[in-house]
Amino acid sequence: MKGNWRFCSMTAASLPLVFASMGADATTPKYTAWSVATPVIEVNSTVADGCPIESRDGLSLYIASVRPGTLGANDIRAADRASKSDPFGEPQNLGAPVNTDTADFCPTPIYGSFLMFVSERPGPETCGAGPGLGDMYIIRRNAAFGWGEPQHLGCIENGTGPNSAAAEFSPSLVTTKEGTFLYFSSTVSGNHDIYVSKKLRNGEFGPPSPVTELNTEFDDRMPNISSDGLEVVFSSTRPTDAKGAASFGSFDVFYARRHNTKQQFSAPVNLGPGVNTAGSETRSTISWDLKRLYFGRDGEIYSATRTQKK
Repeated sequence: MKGNWRFCSMTAASLPLVFASMGADATTPKYTAWSVATPVIEVNSTVADGCPIESRDGLSLYIASVRPGTLGANDIRAADRASKSDPFGEPQNLGAPVNTDTADFCPTPIYGSFLMFVSERPGPETCGAGPGLGDMYIIRRNAAFGWGEPQHLGCIENGTGPNSAAAEFSPSLVTTKEGTFLYFSSTVSGNHDIYVSKKLRNGEFGPPSPVTELNTEFDDRMPNISSDGLEVVFSSTRPTDAKGAASFGSFDVFYARRHNTKQQFSAPVNLGPGVNTAGSETRSTISWDLKRLYFGRDGEIYSATRTQKK
């Protein structure tokens, strides 16, 4: 394992409705199984890299890394490419104020030049900042002036948002016919579980609720919801899945789906040996077009693909 990958193995009244539900019924596209995952060699380095997620257009890959040049414990970077068939370029540090001299990780690009992420930065608005106690933030990039100031998403303890005095990871935002929802994981209950918070009319996020069908007594973390709201991937240390299949290592990628966004997710299943190994697979994400899966494995970034069935 390369380096110390603790940070990923482990507001916003102005926020727009940035994800449109693609609908869900009998005509929902069917896909093949994911291919055997391979390293995204052009973005990996000799130190710990992880937290991969594509931009909506598929032309940028956001990661977190401890490679030389970081401002703190680890920084958020982005690699660009000319088309989806081209390799990504060298990941570039997003700089301040996205990154600080503390840990900044779990980037989530959002339509409209917004970026959600997790940070351990201190500040008067934080719920529990400190090593291993990140909060969720949102920031917007202006074409003329660059990054604005990060906005903290608020705290459960004072009724202003979904963050807590515990540790939050991996924000994932989706808009459906039922509203806009923020999925993430947290240790607020003591165990690491997956939660969801609904965006309120005032633009803030309401109190989070556990996504009970995804959680176990084991460590369940870092969810990513597909752009249509019908699929979710996350990492878990549970020893078996809903079908009784044994897990492969410390953290494996699990998958669940639903037929429409009013339903609960199905019982999660392990994505199998094409994705999971005896190593640690963390922070998995599905591309906007639903065709590429990214995740971290022991400090390197991997990807798998699938195609739509005819």
